[in-house]
Amino acid sequence: MNLNIVVLAKQVPDTRNVGPDAMTAEGTVNRSALPAIFNPEDLNALEQALRLKDRFPNTHITVLTMGPDRASEVIREAMYRGADQGFLLTDRAFAGADTLATSYALAQAIRFLQPDVNLILGGRQAIDGDTAQVGPQVAEKLGMNQITYSEEIIEFLPDAPQPVITVKRHIDGGVEIVQSPLPCLLTVNGSAAPCRPKNVKRLFRYKKYEVPRICCADIQADLQQCGMAGSPTKVKAVENIVFRAKESRTITGSDEDIRALIKELKQSKTI
Repeated sequence: MNLNIVVLAKQVPDTRNVGPDAMTAEGTVNRSALPAIFNPEDLNALEQALRLKDRFPNTHITVLTMGPDRASEVIREAMYRGADQGFLLTDRAFAGADTLATSYALAQAIRFLQPDVNLILGGRQAIDGDTAQVGPQVAEKLGMNQITYSEEIIEFLPDAPQPVITVKRHIDGGVEIVQSPLPCLLTVNGSAAPCRPKNVKRLFRYKKYEVPRICCADIQADLQQCGMAGSPTKVKAVENIVFRAKESRTITGSDEDIRALIKELKQSKTI
């Protein structure tokens, strides 16, 4: 069986470097003012796709991202690690999209680019929004089964009479083992296996790869559901908050100081 996997990836601003110019006058993130990185949990999702490709050589991995031209670097980074192809969903009409408008555009793109997809993988959430909404919304729009908070694909039976996937998902208080028919969408936690490093041969092969661009017209998107027009969510502000202790005390590494600290923490019922 030829497996068709789509990995949803996002280039995000490095939220460790949020400054006063992080917001535009319209209340959206000023991405040009912040360093851009591959969303960490999307890398975990990519690794799960690559592990399936290791087991099933006829697997084809397509990476899909939405953003400005510079976001194409996410596609190349994924191909350095083993993805087969990628598409950049870019159009001025997509600017300012919230999770609802983003998931609509991604779902439309998947319908047109990979209508026979078996599995969609994406990070649990992006570090610039922390909503964990896009993956489930894409699954809902495609009428597809979904498993969130995935940590490991335990079993994958694409050739069974009823193809199924079995996944370990991490939840508050423990783990669950969940099975779902295919096609299915998984969102992957950062606690899943880290992504493998870039392959040097693939890096030289794809470093000048021209990532295909697709726009609203290509996927027959409704402009009223794209970008700010299709986004009921409005960002009020982005702030860089630094936590500072009101009181602090420095202790040495001596046994006496450590014993005294443990005694004090026990008395205060901190531990």
